[in-house]
Amino acid sequence: MRPVQGGAHSRFVAWAKILLPLAALSLMATLFLIARQIDPEAAIPFAQVDVERFAREARIGGPEVSGVTSDGTIVSISAAAARPDPDVAGRMTADKLAARFEIADGSRIEARAASGTVDSADQRLTLADGVEISTSTGYRIAADGLTAGLGETALASDGAVTAEGPPGRIEAGAMIVTRRSDAADAPYLLVFKDGVKLVYQPPE
Repeated sequence: MRPVQGGAHSRFVAWAKILLPLAALSLMATLFLIARQIDPEAAIPFAQVDVERFAREARIGGPEVSGVTSDGTIVSISAAAARPDPDVAGRMTADKLAARFEIADGSRIEARAASGTVDSADQRLTLADGVEISTSTGYRIAADGLTAGLGETALASDGAVTAEGPPGRIEAGAMIVTRRSDAADAPYLLVFKDGVKLVYQPPE
């Protein structure tokens, strides 16, 4: 029995010496074939799409900026997030935008909105999607939108406004803050216009 077992073992070793190298060659050939079927350039478009998407969606969290207009108003702007406008150079769109105007005559205006834009090229700030405005003179104003100059003090509502103030409740087609050149003591005026309705509330 031992010679038979020895012969079988010898035959197994002999076949293994032939079959194992062949199997290894087959595996290597298969790997090379798979590698040749992969086109490295096929991954490039996906990489480009990711980069372009990142550029479009790039945003800044919690930005805060401030500056001074030519007539001395300090403008402070903050937002929950801001991102560049892909269609307009120099424009940023923002979420939960807030603006503060400290006017040179000592008065103050604050505005908040769900969204807005800051356009450095046009020197303009726009608040949209519901604006809440408050002034240091005691007015609280609601408007659909508000546009403010960043180069010179000028504010204007986008359409009609409702306001609560010292004289009572005011409804008007528009509101502006404008500079007045003929009054040194009050050079800036808050003006309600275009069909003003006042509900007078006498002091208690």
